[in-house]
Amino acid sequence: MDQQTTDFYDTIADYYPLFFRDWDVQLEREGLGLRAVFRGKGVVRILDVGCGPGTQAIPLAKLNYQVVATDPSPGMLRKAHDMAEAHGVADNINFERAGIAELMDTVVGPFDAIICKGNVLPHMLSDDEIETALLTFWELLRPGGTIVIGVRDFEAYLEHRPSFLPGLNHVDDDGKEFITYEIWEWEEGPPVIATQNLYITEGMPDHLMTIKRTVSFRPLSTDEIKVVLLELGYEDIAQQPDRMEQVITARKSLSGISKKR
Repeated sequence: MDQQTTDFYDTIADYYPLFFRDWDVQLEREGLGLRAVFRGKGVVRILDVGCGPGTQAIPLAKLNYQVVATDPSPGMLRKAHDMAEAHGVADNINFERAGIAELMDTVVGPFDAIICKGNVLPHMLSDDEIETALLTFWELLRPGGTIVIGVRDFEAYLEHRPSFLPGLNHVDDDGKEFITYEIWEWEEGPPVIATQNLYITEGMPDHLMTIKRTVSFRPLSTDEIKVVLLELGYEDIAQQPDRMEQVITARKSLSGISKKR
């Protein structure tokens, strides 16, 4: 992950729970959804790649899974640790600073499951980066282990190329406002690259301040991801919607031998 992307997530870390209508409900939903995916698969040890503020790591730890959570953003890791402390599970999660490229030098496998949700994979802009990321996950999974990938549903975005996206308007108990919106710029490919300019306005109604942060990503279709998974040798590939994301699940073959090896 480049410095611009890291800076983007450092900046929004403290705001992140405000991007959800109810943060605690979101945590519960994530935990229940992932437990359903893992049921009957012998999952105990989980690697959370791009953990952000702990959206998945915290509820998984509360469900007694052994969680290693990684993120290249120091701000996000700090927020995740603070949120884990607030939920009483900070001692049950091993937090490590690492992007996908640093995983092999940072964490020790094998893992029963790897999750990469929250639109992390689209920050890999080239075909080689995407393949390398999914191959890294393969190397860290045990044979028969499960991978869970969540990406924003980009189909409509790719068709219509939106330039303006409204965000949230949140008012806390003290009357402080939090408003977001996005301006998108499109670079035709291949591959197509989108630049998201996020505007965050906050403060009391008579004194508002706006900041702007920019990040680029590749609006991956789920079909593109599934093709690479198949080429690497993943099996039992499935897809289902999950509100803001499309979630892809797959299994590392029991042979443990990738088609790329």
